[in-house]
Amino acid sequence: MRKGAQKTGRICCEAGSIPRAGARASPDAAPCGIGYGGVVTLAIFLSALAMTAIVGVRYLLASGGFALATRLRHPGLYRGLDRQIRREIGWSLASAAIYGVPAGIVAWGWAHRGWTRIYADVHAFPLWYLPVAVLLYLLAHDAWFYWTHRWMHRPALFRRMHIVHHASRPPTAWAAMSFHPFEAITGAVVIPGLVFLIPIHVGALGLVLAIMTVMGVTNHMGWEVWPRWVWRGPLGAWLITASHHQRHHERYHCNFGLYFRHWDRLCGTDAGLGGFVPPEGPNRS
Repeated sequence: MRKGAQKTGRICCEAGSIPRAGARASPDAAPCGIGYGGVVTLAIFLSALAMTAIVGVRYLLASGGFALATRLRHPGLYRGLDRQIRREIGWSLASAAIYGVPAGIVAWGWAHRGWTRIYADVHAFPLWYLPVAVLLYLLAHDAWFYWTHRWMHRPALFRRMHIVHHASRPPTAWAAMSFHPFEAITGAVVIPGLVFLIPIHVGALGLVLAIMTVMGVTNHMGWEVWPRWVWRGPLGAWLITASHHQRHHERYHCNFGLYFRHWDRLCGTDAGLGGFVPPEGPNRS
């Protein structure tokens, strides 16, 4: 080390202080006088920022794609709802930041510190465990959503928080993430928390997130994207689609589930399937 340079766990940025070729940098070293802790903080911040952008773009693409499908399949269904849709997009992009922060922190920890039980080697667990892990995540997420959703319908919390989501009358494809920030926090922590508890392949985790996104959007579209045999048949008796969630937006105190109907059935809150407001309905003026 040059005379005058102190052993502070930093790399000096003065001219001529570039390490020689082949020299190994200390793991505590950081460029331009920034301490190692500062570099880690910056890296975590950038990871959270990147994940926020990913969640936001995912929302815009998914909701925008299904909104376009709505315009093509049911012209005029969202007529007169421009102001509501702008509000839904604003709240949803704020929620994207809230979802992105814990996801970005956990992603950095997985990549650089080995946090979480996410694995990349498909042979680390038996192949049959891949779909089992997906189902376990969906069941756990659904249970969390059901009970936090019911909690949000307590009068005080509803007036202060959940009213933001129910201000969408009727909901549109843009309403899937339209939450008050405090409610968004309850949704943002569940998947990052589960990855510390339940092993899952990184590809299977991607499938869980895709299912979460698609069902979140399609359940608010105001029409059924799935064939009639899905939501009217035996499968629809246990899976939640737009008709089931529409009844929740009609009556409020029922149909609280996210993916499956078993919690609503067990707790006596399943009120069946709802209907859809036609384009010329009273809320479209």
